[in-house]
Amino acid sequence: MSKIAQHKRAIRQQWLAVHLYLGLSLGLLLSVIGITGSLLVFYLELDEVLNPELAIAEPSAPRLPYQTIFNAIRQAEPDRPNGWRLEIPDNPRRVITARYYKPRETEQLGFAPLLLSVHPQTGEVLKQRFWGQFAMTWLYDLHYTLLLAASGKIVMAVVGGCLLVSLLSGLYLWWPSAGKWRSALGIKSKAGKQRLTYDLHKVAGVYGFIAMLALALTGIALEIPDYVNPLIGYFSPLQQQSAAKSQIVEQSAAITLDRAVAIARQRFPQAELAWIETPHGRDGCYRINLYQSGEPSRRFPKTNVWIDQYSGRVIRVNDPFTETAGDTLIHWLHPLHSGEALAMPGRLLVLAAGLSCPLLFVTGVMRWLQKRSGRRRLIEANRAGR
Repeated sequence: MSKIAQHKRAIRQQWLAVHLYLGLSLGLLLSVIGITGSLLVFYLELDEVLNPELAIAEPSAPRLPYQTIFNAIRQAEPDRPNGWRLEIPDNPRRVITARYYKPRETEQLGFAPLLLSVHPQTGEVLKQRFWGQFAMTWLYDLHYTLLLAASGKIVMAVVGGCLLVSLLSGLYLWWPSAGKWRSALGIKSKAGKQRLTYDLHKVAGVYGFIAMLALALTGIALEIPDYVNPLIGYFSPLQQQSAAKSQIVEQSAAITLDRAVAIARQRFPQAELAWIETPHGRDGCYRINLYQSGEPSRRFPKTNVWIDQYSGRVIRVNDPFTETAGDTLIHWLHPLHSGEALAMPGRLLVLAAGLSCPLLFVTGVMRWLQKRSGRRRLIEANRAGR
């Protein structure tokens, strides 16, 4: 064997060891992350399955005015004086979800808002829940922070980095030589158990590589924005905005939610309403969140209009189609990670990529055990032959 061949073999053995030990040490954790991520792709749908009382039959009446719905929320929760954030679904069979951030019951937990599910035709509060205390939000916290709050984000970012190394090392170990691409991309149907295990591991990794690479990169960026965003801002300036404030007018009532929505729609007449944020305090303002065609996320769009709660004056407008490349990149991270940016095919792709994590872990462990068993048999055979 030539020195070049020996060097290549040594490098391959090193990367094989890296790939093996990352898989054995983090494979189970990555499987949990992958499975929870796959479930969260259909967060809203699964929450409705688990809570059938939130499913609305064919609407028999038009949606109530937003101010009427908000009045019902305030009546149900009179001791919540700060602003609320109302999610307005594009599906008339879905409830309106009102979020109250930093409720006294969970304010020590960081992100754990109170969520009210409100019937859009009657204004009835169907359910009151706190984030993290029901299945889908608990799964979200497990996926996002491993239930470790802020420190969990750092752990997840490190795990994401390890996943990147595992993916790249796996690609290097798999990369076929000339003329062997066909067999490298398929499964040998009549192969034995060991070859089938290897082929399943190989195919799951190769066909899921691009999706898992994108999920790892976007996941890291979403976990540690305080580190990633300045890096993006170095190449493309990011928009810096101060808090929008209303001009306080003594003994003057706030305009209604419906009036605020109408004012915002004058600026973006073709846009769809996504969220209404009510004023927080006397100098707070309305923030009307709208979706424009072409934005990567329908549920969390970036078109915003801030409105003075007393005069109805537009304080500020944010149009994502006029932002810098850096801001645009940041706004695409979550829709890419959830698959929403590519509609249902994207969501299904993320679902499959997440489920490939436990498949890779199981087949990887099986292959390692098979190799270890083979080495033991070889050692025993050599001993017996002496």
